[in-house]
Amino acid sequence: MNIGNFARELGEERLERERDVAIARARSALKQPGADDCEDCERPIREARRRAMPSATRCISCQEAAESRGRRVA
Repeated sequence: MNIGNFARELGEERLERERDVAIARARSALKQPGADDCEDCERPIREARRRAMPSATRCISCQEAAESRGRRVA
């Protein structure tokens, strides 16, 4: 095995580990209940949103703002 192949394999292993961690976090987040109050504005999240998206941690307005800024979807 040459150095180039070794480095590539190490990089691939690292990416696989990072992917596995991200998947585990996402699965865990799906199992967690959402919030009653928005994490950004601290106002109550409407019941309809919580029913439609049980893992929501933001109200619709704050979620749309977060998505437009490129932050995570929740």
